[in-house]
Amino acid sequence: MIGEVPDLSHTKYDLVELLGQGGMGSVYLARDRALDRLVALKVVATFALSADAIDRLVREAKVLARLEHPGIVPVHDVGTLPDGRAFYTMKLVRGRRLDEYVADETTAAERLRILERLFDTVSFAHANGVIHRDLKPQNVMIGPFGEVLLMDWGAAQLTAASDGESHVVGTPGYMAPEQTRGERADERADVYALGAIMKLLIRPSAPKPLEAIAARATAAEPGHRYETVESLAADVARFRAALPVEAYREGIVGRAARIARKYAVPIALVLAYLAMRAALLLVRR
Repeated sequence: MIGEVPDLSHTKYDLVELLGQGGMGSVYLARDRALDRLVALKVVATFALSADAIDRLVREAKVLARLEHPGIVPVHDVGTLPDGRAFYTMKLVRGRRLDEYVADETTAAERLRILERLFDTVSFAHANGVIHRDLKPQNVMIGPFGEVLLMDWGAAQLTAASDGESHVVGTPGYMAPEQTRGERADERADVYALGAIMKLLIRPSAPKPLEAIAARATAAEPGHRYETVESLAADVARFRAALPVEAYREGIVGRAARIARKYAVPIALVLAYLAMRAALLLVRR
C-alpha cells in the first residue's frame, strides 16, 4: 500500500522487508544497527492512525514488557517514528503457526506437549494480571527447536483495569459467548479459547476423557468451565498420567482401559512371560 512503508530515518533501524499485515498495523523485518541484529518491528497502519490506535500499540508493548516468560516474545524498544506512527520492536521469531504445524503428521503426545506449554504461558499471564482474549492457532508459533510462543497481545486486557469493554474482541470460533456479546471477559474466556484449540489438536476419535475435558473448557456458561487454566492443565496432566480426570465419569470398561494404558509395559512383560512358559510346556510334552 502506498505510504505504508514506515519512515525509519533518525532511528537506529534499517527496513528489510514486510513480514505481515493485520487490521491495525504491519510487522516488518528490520536491522538494529546499534546491536547488529535482526528484529521484528510492529507499526500502526497509516489508515488506522489515531490517538486510540497509538495508545493500543503502546499498551500492547507495555503488556509484553511485563510478561517475561519463555513462551512470550520479549520487547526490545518502543517509540514514535518521524511520520508520527507508534512502533515497537521485539525478538524476531522464526517458525510455523500452530494450525500449519499440526496439519503435518504429529503424534498425539506431541500435540499434548504443545497444549501444556500453551497452558503454562497463559497461566503465567493470568498470574500477572493479563488476559489474552484472542487465543487461536494462528497466534501460536512453533519454533525450529520446539518452542511454543504465544503471539499478538493487541487485544489483551488487564484484570486490574476498572473500565468495562463494550465492543466485541476476539476471533469467531475461539471467542467465548460472553465475548461475542461484548461483555467484559475474565480468565475463563481464555479457558474457553484453550478448549477450542484443544479440540483442534486432539482431532476426531480422541479418547473420551480428552473430549470431556475440551467440552468442559468450552462450556457456554463461564460457571460450567474450569475456573482457571491451572485446573484445566491439571486435568490434562491427569489424563497423561493415566489417572481419572474430573471432567469424565468413567465406567468399568473405561477404568480397565485406563489401567491397561497406565501399566501397558508391565502387562506386556507378564503376557510375554506367560506365553514363553506355555511354549516351554508344549515343547516338553
